[in-house]
Amino acid sequence: MTTVDGRPSGPSPGSGSGAVPHLTPAERVASGKAARARATRDSQAEFSPGPERPDPVALLEEQASTRVPELVPIRYGRMAASPFGFYRGAALIMASDLAAEAHSGLHVQLCGDAHALNFGVFATPERNLVFDVNDFDETLPGPFEWDVKRLTASLVVGGRDRGFTRRQRRETVLACVGEYRGAMRGFAAGKNLDIWYAAMDEARVRSLSDGARETLDRTKAPQLVAKARTHDSLQAFDKLTTVVDGQRRFISTPPLVVPIDELYPDMDRQLAMDQLRAIERAYRRTLETDRRHLLEDFELVDVARKVVGVGSVGTRAWVLLLLGRDGADPLLLQVKEAQASVLQRFVGKSQYANQGQRVVAGQRLMQAASDIFLGWIRAEGIDGVKRDFYFRQLRDWKGSARIDSATPDTMAAYGRLCGWTLARAHARSGDRIAVASYLGKGTVFDEAIVEFAERYADQNERDYQSLLAAIGDGRVTAQTGV
Repeated sequence: MTTVDGRPSGPSPGSGSGAVPHLTPAERVASGKAARARATRDSQAEFSPGPERPDPVALLEEQASTRVPELVPIRYGRMAASPFGFYRGAALIMASDLAAEAHSGLHVQLCGDAHALNFGVFATPERNLVFDVNDFDETLPGPFEWDVKRLTASLVVGGRDRGFTRRQRRETVLACVGEYRGAMRGFAAGKNLDIWYAAMDEARVRSLSDGARETLDRTKAPQLVAKARTHDSLQAFDKLTTVVDGQRRFISTPPLVVPIDELYPDMDRQLAMDQLRAIERAYRRTLETDRRHLLEDFELVDVARKVVGVGSVGTRAWVLLLLGRDGADPLLLQVKEAQASVLQRFVGKSQYANQGQRVVAGQRLMQAASDIFLGWIRAEGIDGVKRDFYFRQLRDWKGSARIDSATPDTMAAYGRLCGWTLARAHARSGDRIAVASYLGKGTVFDEAIVEFAERYADQNERDYQSLLAAIGDGRVTAQTGV
């Protein structure tokens, strides 16, 4: 694989392929210092797209060409709702922009779409709540600062949506990047296993926010934790299913949730379910033996197509209803199509032939703890086309921040949580000593990212207006309110 500028990048983070060089800490520090010659820390502020910059709407149309046609208008509608909504769906556009700028060449496992709402709380297998990155559809190895820029620009875009002043947005970005840089320096000084076991658990969330000048609202943090504990399979079970003729079935709420019987009315239900059970059994083989044994105690009883998110709308996503010992023992699995990462054309192909495996491997590498039912498969659809998918639980004590109601203080505190968490994920997968050396002790990098984030928020606004114009003149069709 090569980097975006053609230089050999060596083995991908976590690849386990070939001989692994073991440099001394001093050599790794020198590597980080040398990266400043490829991209000075001041230069990270730069963003000056030229006339050859791709048309942002054309990039969205390119993505739409591989998606479910009747769902694409929903994606455009959700992106048209606000500049932040647009930003959530514009990962490919930003990847194209970042690839055109100088970069450090210090590769880590990237989330690839590390905007502020792709962080949140969820349960570990031990039933503890942790705060972590929680979306990996675009994960691939690449320059560490691409995730930092994606995150901080999202904080600025969200801050503008909330009417924050430039000074307030600046403080939010400085809080985020300062935490990232400080955490990375701490990880650089730590032992390998210490980094691997580090997690943003409830105690660390409270410690980090209580010690900040801009604190989290202490009445809201416990509410977020309490609410997350209710977002489990039972809650989703009650919301999404009902009893029909004595059998549990998904409730039809088109176009967001469409049971398989309605989606393919001409297919024999029993035949369709037999085919789906065969796919589910094949997926089990990607699980560890103990988890496979657990899953075998559940029976698949219904399937529905479910629209999720913003950026992924139009990709094929399903929800599976499985029942355990009886009708009150549900397990809901989400099955999402995994297409090639938006980063692929800029950093090279994944080492994994299956895009679902790419997502699962990246998630396990970056997260402190991952869903026990993470797995993948390549399956043939009703249309005869083979596609890659990954599996996970639909909900497992999940919760996320409300950017649309954040105050400047809570946004800054949230930025700190995201900054620490992203640093931990990068430290697990890349050369934490080299990255810390590149960042340095001062705030040169921090100030540069503040400037970049504002400049990119300006570009996001222009791109958002381009989408609105394309909707207005009929170039693309948007469906709002869903």
